[in-house]
Order: sequence, then structure tokens, then C-alpha cells
Amino acid sequence: MKLITRDFYLKKLTDVMGTPDIKVITGVRRCGKSKLLDAFRAQVEATVPDCNVIAVNFNLPEYDPLLECRALYDYVMDAWREGKRNFVFIDEVQMCHGFERAVNGLHASERFDLYVTGSNAFLLSSDLATLFTGRTFAISVYPFSFCEYMTYFGDTDRYAAFDRYLLEGGMAGSYPYRDREAKYAYLAEVFNTLIVRDIRAKYNLRNMQSMERIVDFLMDNISNLTSARNVAAALTDDEPKTNHVTVGTYIQYLCSAFAFYRIGRYDIRGRKYLSRNDKYYLSDHAFRYARLGTRNMDYGRTLENIVALELLRRGYEVYVGVLYRKEIDFVAIRRDEQLYIQVSDTVEDPKTLARELSPLLQIRDAYPKLLIARTRHAATTRDGIRIIDIADWLTDP
Repeated sequence: MKLITRDFYLKKLTDVMGTPDIKVITGVRRCGKSKLLDAFRAQVEATVPDCNVIAVNFNLPEYDPLLECRALYDYVMDAWREGKRNFVFIDEVQMCHGFERAVNGLHASERFDLYVTGSNAFLLSSDLATLFTGRTFAISVYPFSFCEYMTYFGDTDRYAAFDRYLLEGGMAGSYPYRDREAKYAYLAEVFNTLIVRDIRAKYNLRNMQSMERIVDFLMDNISNLTSARNVAAALTDDEPKTNHVTVGTYIQYLCSAFAFYRIGRYDIRGRKYLSRNDKYYLSDHAFRYARLGTRNMDYGRTLENIVALELLRRGYEVYVGVLYRKEIDFVAIRRDEQLYIQVSDTVEDPKTLARELSPLLQIRDAYPKLLIARTRHAATTRDGIRIIDIADWLTDP
């Protein structure tokens, strides 16, 4: 399989190299965590002259003797070298029984620079403080961005490339398949494995029929305001019955495993965060087509999903904006920076353009305002609002 250098994440890892934290690489299944760890290990070996690299990859049978915490701990301790910078890389750490005790012990020894990856359902960001009593630093990895997609395929025509990315998504494991149906079959299998093997095993779920229906509902309603109660209400005719408490719990499982990302609401005028009625976005938009089919492509929702994930990838806090009775698709906050963003498939119709601009025009502060759409031409400005093609925005550094 073809590989590209994911400089964005390598820089994040380089920036925390040598810190006393346990570095944990997290993200949805098959998003490239293991390949990233391999690439960073190779970088360390090439650039740190006094390094001693200790690597364990539990995907490989040769490491089966280390599948118990004491064996893993002893193996790494025996490989320590005095006078060297000792790096430890453990891939799929959750496969080791009692892995948290081994990692905590290695961290407590203060001898190692520790990096681990694991199955998203068994090594959740919400569990890190409990699993690892020492300090942790999570590096969130997402499927390929549009920039990475273009790099992978060597594209120069960003508009044509985006039309393909819109349908194929960012899960690089699907790229070697030439037929689009084969790509979707691969993606469906990845997502089904995430639900059936990872989440079901993690939480010992018995009501998988309800989980499947909740997944389909969330996929079909990306970009819509959603609550556990309205999901449960939509499923009232189904058997077995599902109440809002179960729905809320299952949605939390899906978000914890990085299948979906929850985006809350923010009152722009009152400058406060609002409870209830969040939005949920898929970790990769192509999962929706792979699971639900292409009968209703609804590109507007897919574009919104792409923008939401790109904002998260760029390190923004992301919220749905509320101003009076109007909704702004995204309020993005990063330190002192704040953006207001509307997303639309097309704004060629003057009525559509006016409708999309209207919520942004009512915001009275001076923070930048963007309308992102498939315009296929250079960015323009109208009434202080920048209107930009989505492919241009995604490749804008």
C-alpha cells in the first residue's frame, strides 16, 4: 500500500518528544495510527544519534510472548540502555492483558520516552486519566484530510480532486480498490468491525439491533440538531423498544470510539454554551455512503461534515452558533481566534446566497465570517463576508 508522510502529525509528536508524558495516539479504527507510529519511530532512529529504540507491535505474532503485563514490563526494562535516550513504541497496546499496569510501571521508572497506540474502543481519551495514573498527552489522528488525499494521488486540479474526495473520503485503506463499490464494501466492513468487535466487546452489549438503528439514524441525520429523546422517539415503532437513556448511552459509546464527533451549541449573543440538541458528525463522511448507500447523496450535509472534521483537525473548539432564532453552522474558537462559518453546496441562486449570508450579517462583532461552498472560482467578499470554494479553503494553510 502506498504511504505518504503525514507531516502535520509528525510535528505534533516531535513537539512533545522528551516530555515525561505517556504519548497516546488516538483515532477511529484504520485512520493510520500504526503507520504514523512507524513513521515517527523511523524519524527518531534517523535524527536522534544516541537513541535506543524499543518497539513492540502486538499485531505481529513474534510479540505473542509479551501478551501479559509482567512479560511486557520485563522485556522493556531489560532492553533499557544506560547513557542512551530510551524510546518505547507499543502498537495495539490493549492486546496485552493488564497493559495499563505495564505502561504505568514503565512511566514510573522515569527511564523511557513512551508512545502507545491502541484500539479506539479500548483506549479511549476519556479513560486515559483512569488507565494511566501518570500524565498522558493524546494526539488525535483523523482520516486523510483533503490535502493529504491530493498528496496521495498527486493531484494538481483541486476542484476535480475534491469531487472524488467527496465520494471516497479519507480512509486510505479504501484507496487501492479501483471500483467504488469495492471501496464502499471495505469502508462498511471497517465501520461494522468498529461497532461489532470493538464497542460490543468493550461494553458487552447485547442489544446490537438498537445500536445498529441508532448508527443509521445518526448517519442519516448528520448536520441536524439531535438529542437522545428525538432519536428514541424516531425509533418508537421498532422492536425491541429503545428509551432515551439507552440511546444516550449508545451515542456516548460511539463518540468515545471516535465513530462520531459531538458538536454542542453556543449562544453568540449571550456568550454561553447551551445544553441539549447537539449535532453529530461522522469521523469520515464516506462511511455514510458505504453503510446507507448513495440513493440520497445530499452533498450539503456531506460538505458540512467535511468542514467540521477539518476544523477539529486544525485544533479548533467547534460549536453550532445560535443567534436569536437563526443558526450559524459553526463557531470555531482557537485561543484568541474566532471564526463564524456557513456551509452550502452551491450559492449560484441569489436566493440561496441571501439565505446563507443572512445569519452571518446579523453578527455584530468583528471576528471573521466565512461562507464555504462549491463555487469553483476565486474567493470574493460581500458585505465583509468572505465567500470561498471549499476545495480552496481546505488547502488554505
